[in-house]
Amino acid sequence: MQSPHKPHSCVGLLLAAGYGRRYGSDKRKACLPAGTPLLLASLRAAEAVMDEVWVVLRPEDDLEDLALAGHTRIVRCEHAHHGMGSSLACGVQAISQASDAKALMLLLGDMPWIRPGTLETLLTGATEAAIVVPVADGQRGHPVIFGRHFWSDLLTLQGDQGARGIIERHPQAVVRMKVDDAGVILDVDTPHALGGCRGETPL
Repeated sequence: MQSPHKPHSCVGLLLAAGYGRRYGSDKRKACLPAGTPLLLASLRAAEAVMDEVWVVLRPEDDLEDLALAGHTRIVRCEHAHHGMGSSLACGVQAISQASDAKALMLLLGDMPWIRPGTLETLLTGATEAAIVVPVADGQRGHPVIFGRHFWSDLLTLQGDQGARGIIERHPQAVVRMKVDDAGVILDVDTPHALGGCRGETPL
C-alpha cells in the first residue's frame, strides 16, 4: 500500500536513538509476541504508507543487530545521549538538507501498534503549514506531522525537549484528527507493556 500523496510530499522520521532505561535492556530488539522486533515493527508500519522513512540511531548502533536492512535511511546522532530533543533536531537537519518534502511525520520507535490505515488518515491533513495530531479516547497521541514551516522550530530542540512546546505555540496550525486506534497512545516502556499485547495489535 502506498500513500495517495505524491512521492516525498511527506517523509517519515522515526526516533530510535533513546536508551530506554526503564525497560532494563535494549527494547528496540525485544520481540513482539508474533516474533517481530519492536523497532522493525514500528518501521514497517511507516514504510507501508510512505516512500521515504529516516531512522535516527546512535553512532555505535549496528543495523544487522537491530534487524534493519542495509538500505534503510539512517541518521547517526552524535548527541543522542542528551535526549529526544537532540535526536529529533539531528534527524530534521538531515532531512531538510536531503529532501524537498513539504512535511514530516514524527514517529517513535517504541510504538509498534499504530495501524497503517491510521497513518494514511493523518497524511490526508499534511500540508506545509499544518501540524497534524492524532487523538484517541480524548488523548493526544503519536505520530505527529509537522509541515515544513515548523522545521526551523524543531531544529532548536535540545536535550530532553520534546515537540510539545512547538505544538502549543502554534494552536492555529494544529489539525486534530480523531482516530479509532489505541496504537497512537500505546508505547513500550517496560517488558510488561510489551507482553500485554497479543500478536501485533493491542488488547
